[in-house]
Amino acid sequence: MTDSPAPPLPLNALAASPLARRLPKVLLHEHLDGGLRVATLLELLQQRGIAPPAHSVAALQAWFDGNAHAGSLVKYLEGFALTVAAMASPDALERVAFEAAEDALADGAVLAEFRIAPLLFEPHGVAPDAAVQALLAGLARSALPSGLIVCAMRHLPVSETLRAAHLALRWQGRGVIAFDLAGGEFGHPPGEHAQALTLVREAGLPMTLHAGEADAAERVVEAVRLGARRIGHGVHLVDALGDPARRALVDEVIAAGVHLEVCPTSNVHTGAARSIATHPITALWRAGVSLSYHTDNRLMSCITHSSEAQALLDQTSLSADDLLAMAVQAARHSFLSTRARHDAEAAIRGAAGREGISLD
Repeated sequence: MTDSPAPPLPLNALAASPLARRLPKVLLHEHLDGGLRVATLLELLQQRGIAPPAHSVAALQAWFDGNAHAGSLVKYLEGFALTVAAMASPDALERVAFEAAEDALADGAVLAEFRIAPLLFEPHGVAPDAAVQALLAGLARSALPSGLIVCAMRHLPVSETLRAAHLALRWQGRGVIAFDLAGGEFGHPPGEHAQALTLVREAGLPMTLHAGEADAAERVVEAVRLGARRIGHGVHLVDALGDPARRALVDEVIAAGVHLEVCPTSNVHTGAARSIATHPITALWRAGVSLSYHTDNRLMSCITHSSEAQALLDQTSLSADDLLAMAVQAARHSFLSTRARHDAEAAIRGAAGREGISLD
């Protein structure tokens, strides 16, 4: 399999400053089926005989950008049907995983974790174990320290979540580093899948669960009590900050040492936040919640990790000092090996020193 060339930058990534680009990054929350290179997606669709919504790289990129800014979760999610169908072969899965790791490395990542729901490819003829094997092979081809998080889709029956949990456990210690509940959150609290989560927790596989993105702060605490060591998004935890009757929810998350994987631009695109300027990341960080910033879906939101950093620097009161401190927190909460975490933190501190920034 030949390596493909580096992609053009997404539409809004060109505004990233040299500072934003050279900040070391720890990527904990990126969906592989939401982060393909546009050129790769177009090529894979053509190979599989699937008609794309646009027939050039530029036009297809503009289609995704339009969907991201349509103010509609339905429009935002349209792209996933395309990417899953395009990726549905072992060779394509390996390629997408490899390119994701290489792109993260080129964008300043010193450590990365990628996630996906392997059972999504089963209707397309790819067995779940074959999908995981191909994805891990792709990640292993990159020099970037990385691991794979297996997702279950929470709106599906509990039996499917159990299948995903057993799949993750079969690959535990062989590249799969954690388990996640993804998909439509509202109406599907984590407790619905307590059986699978108990199985994973008791087997010693870490969990990071999507919570508090499309549902209330209480869902974040529910996920924590079920064993989540990290939370995907968690932005509605901010609603408890100004409510004395609910402030204990925030205190419990802080006391538990749980880390939030926050994805500001994606949250705006999906309606979880009104804008970057008013995004809960700033208030939660100032309140002492451990968190960091991530891309979620680079393709769907037309972003890079650097452009996400730039948006926070431009539109919030967060500084480069804050973003580097977040990266340290992210490294410490990674599910990769102790050595990988320590090496990542050392790289972040070294970069901070070169910027004249002192981190506690």
